[in-house]
Amino acid sequence: MNFNGKKALVCGMARSGISASILLKNLGADVTLQDLKEKEELGDISYLEEKGINIYAGKNPDDILKDMDIMVLSPGIPTDLPFIVKAEEMGINVIGEVELSYMFTPCPVVAITGTNGKTTTTALTGEILKAYYKDTQVVGNIGIPYSEKVSELTENSRVVLEISSFQLEKIKTFSPHISAVLNITPDHLDRHKTIENYIAMKERIFENQGESDYCILNRDDEACFEMSKKTKAKVMFFSSKNVLDEGIYLENDNIILKWKGETLKVLNINELQILGTHNYENAMVATAIGFLSGVPMDTIIQILKSFKGVEHRIEFVDTVDGVDYYNDSKGTNPDASIRAVLAMRKPIVLIGGGYDKGSEYDEWVETFEGRVKHIVLIGVTAEKIKETCYRHNFKNVTICDTFDEAMECSRKIASSGDCVLLSPACASWGIFKNYEQRGDMFKEKVESFKN
Repeated sequence: MNFNGKKALVCGMARSGISASILLKNLGADVTLQDLKEKEELGDISYLEEKGINIYAGKNPDDILKDMDIMVLSPGIPTDLPFIVKAEEMGINVIGEVELSYMFTPCPVVAITGTNGKTTTTALTGEILKAYYKDTQVVGNIGIPYSEKVSELTENSRVVLEISSFQLEKIKTFSPHISAVLNITPDHLDRHKTIENYIAMKERIFENQGESDYCILNRDDEACFEMSKKTKAKVMFFSSKNVLDEGIYLENDNIILKWKGETLKVLNINELQILGTHNYENAMVATAIGFLSGVPMDTIIQILKSFKGVEHRIEFVDTVDGVDYYNDSKGTNPDASIRAVLAMRKPIVLIGGGYDKGSEYDEWVETFEGRVKHIVLIGVTAEKIKETCYRHNFKNVTICDTFDEAMECSRKIASSGDCVLLSPACASWGIFKNYEQRGDMFKEKVESFKN
């Protein structure tokens, strides 16, 4: 698409919105960047104005829609807002930042989604592809906007994209060569309203794929298995519970790849540095993507053995007074936190709670028996989680007013030989800017315990 001379409206001045506006400007568009924050709240944006990007701050862009040819949405913006509906009724092309970036991508794309494990799988896949394809860009929900790297791509590049349900809402032509859906559990129901809507968004990852493409799906997840009936791409299943006739699976602690009549033992899971069955699944998916991308198995195995995981995801921080501290701030929903609880090998003092995304916590609390000795709660979900704990006859619950107080409380409760696990099962909003800030504060507090 030729954007030269087109009027483009980019909504949302987070990092992806800013990078999308710069990309559009470089493509010759007349760009307006909009945000609900007042101009003085946006920090130093003079560099954007110097590039010729117009800033429209402090309100929705209803008054300027009539002038626009295209609207690009940042993923944090709900797509049912009245001004977006109005724009579409007016015939304005409304797309997301991922769709914009894909339009100008000249190389194969790998896209990874799912409720949990996306970041770890994306990071590991990125390392595997980088080891063979030197010009590999790892982008998307992992923290680097896709649009920030598009201008650097060539036909010999590779893109590894972590993509969320929010980012999939406004795709049109986006079609990765290899897609992967890791798992589906209820999440973001405050935005998607129903689990059916949420699944439908995840399914969009493969809606434009063809028979020459690949889709990697979780054989153990019912929703993912149903997806296998809907995609035109070649399906490769992965499983941590069952031996597969074809696919990649776990058998006797070994990762086995069986594909087109060939059976390969990849490695033993005890050779990995990442903990938990969910991480073995992440490793299987990354292996499958590397294999289907043409990376030699020796190279894949080398990277699998050296990979230490990602920050804020079951990240070992330190041992203080005989207590191990683990930062799982990226555990922003119950299913993610279940995986963290199951990965621990010592009695757990658990820190949880935060923003309410409409989740239920019963399955999470059901994992506590024999594992969690005490839970310390913060945030608006604290009472809801406490009630769930009591309903399941788990009474070792403390509610704290602040995160700092929760850390001090956890330190007093934990004994030598225990672990303190930050795995909130909730988003960070309302207390922190993001889960990274929450995890960083956890690590800073652990460091202060040593003094």
